[in-house]
Amino acid sequence: MKKVTIKQVADKAGVSTACVSMILNGRNLSRFSEETVQNVHQISRELGYVHKSRSPHRSQRQLILIICPSMMNPYYATLVQSMEQEARLRGFSSLIYTTYWDKDAEREALELAREKMVAGVIFAMIPQQPPLAEEASLQVPMVTVGDRSIKIKIDTVDVNNYEAGRMMASHLIGMGHKHIAYLSTTLNDEHSSRLKRCMGLQDEFHQSCPTGSVTVFSEDVSPEQELHVIDVEHEVGYSLAKRCLDESPEVTAMVAINDMVAYGVREALIDEGRRIPEDISLCGFDNIYPSRFHGMELTTVEHAIVERGRSSIRLLADKMEKQPFEQRSGAIHRLEYQSHLVVGGSSGAARAV
Repeated sequence: MKKVTIKQVADKAGVSTACVSMILNGRNLSRFSEETVQNVHQISRELGYVHKSRSPHRSQRQLILIICPSMMNPYYATLVQSMEQEARLRGFSSLIYTTYWDKDAEREALELAREKMVAGVIFAMIPQQPPLAEEASLQVPMVTVGDRSIKIKIDTVDVNNYEAGRMMASHLIGMGHKHIAYLSTTLNDEHSSRLKRCMGLQDEFHQSCPTGSVTVFSEDVSPEQELHVIDVEHEVGYSLAKRCLDESPEVTAMVAINDMVAYGVREALIDEGRRIPEDISLCGFDNIYPSRFHGMELTTVEHAIVERGRSSIRLLADKMEKQPFEQRSGAIHRLEYQSHLVVGGSSGAARAV
């Protein structure tokens, strides 16, 4: 198979070879628009081009450790795959360490991160134990993919989950919903995105619909359940929806913490003979790919999963390739992606209560 050249990439992208070289090497990126940077990377992937400086011999490939809580949710599967796509393009190897939200497993992963074979670390979520992660980040380049509102001394590629919650609340208020429910798996400080989405919903209702209410239903999920119960999020959504129907009959819309939980909610509503959205509107977060299937068409929030995964590798690569890690400044970089509402057929005007 004939080797793809940098000129072929440049020609297809409509830029110079020098431009392609700088973008793929992460140099002087401020000179280019985000559209140009994304286009060059996309074309490089499509053509199968790997920059010479990014393609060491296999035995010399640098290893990136990806710490992830779960691979069953398509959110994490998509995020990690986009990381591996970008890592392979740049000549890196990757190793996935799944914690199942177990703090002991996270500590073990951070111990592994200190090994000489690991050149960089990416958390696919905000660490449950930020001080331990911050300590490890002083020895090995590290990036997290998480929430904008969390103060952590590690480079972060994030979205604003609080604003996503407000965005969803505004959508429902605009369709006449006054009483909604928020359904979530474990809801505590170790799961910041879940809390921020809930706070966003509540604050928007307090401001724009003060006579309305946001009733919260949550169910704790242990690390053992995360590991052994494959469809745990679906089960939680199903059971919480049943509780909501029994305890809060005034509710006209249910907002699940994510799309996977929303699928369980959907099944419970159908089993109870409730129409979606005529009787109950249903919404989620993340916009994972099954949510776009015909018949599902879930109202959800797009969180740029693929783009954030790729950007996390670029940010980590930049940290790895600058001057020796010990000599770097203490600057913390934060790259935020804007979320947007995806309105599907699962939400509609509120029924008369």
